[in-house]
Amino acid sequence: MTQRTQTIVPRVLHAPGLVLRPLEETDEPAVAEALRDAEILRWATGSAVARAPEAERARTWLRPRIAGWANGTAFFAVTDGADGTLLGSVGVREVNRLPDQAVVTYWVAARARGRGVAARALDAASRWAFAAREDGGLALHRLSLDHALVNPASCRVATRAGFRLEGTMRDFYVDTAGRRYDSHLHARLATDLGEEAGTRRPAASGA
Repeated sequence: MTQRTQTIVPRVLHAPGLVLRPLEETDEPAVAEALRDAEILRWATGSAVARAPEAERARTWLRPRIAGWANGTAFFAVTDGADGTLLGSVGVREVNRLPDQAVVTYWVAARARGRGVAARALDAASRWAFAAREDGGLALHRLSLDHALVNPASCRVATRAGFRLEGTMRDFYVDTAGRRYDSHLHARLATDLGEEAGTRRPAASGA
């Protein structure tokens, strides 16, 4: 059974060294730079963006993600907490397509990799999604993600952010060239938070 999508109030989240905020049109130059990376195009954008002319890719990627908050999808710009530089993006999509569930996605610009940015951002977005509505969250119970087995870096991010490996989905992922890959399915539950002693929930505020 599915539930009707609802507008999500834009939020700003904070994680160690990071600020997660709604994407904006002014992010287009930084997104365009990030999308020049072949790995992001291959694993994180979809065929419509990957096949668009380079000059149009960032706009093609940004527009639906800026508008997504009105349609039950939350996409954040992951920025440096000190200078505001865009480092990547985290999305919480398909919110309540299945009751109390959503799917998460993420990418990090090449220059920001190796610093734990993706795992910290994914953890912050997850905690917000699990938080009670009265605390500004989405009150979800389960978040899932998948990645191709040939993308082990994404597997490390998922594990570090508390997403447990649940199994392998055969020929699930299709890349922009039409090649199929087996994928790992990871998930994190709201109840998993109780097992993480000493962790801190991210602060959230209206955008």
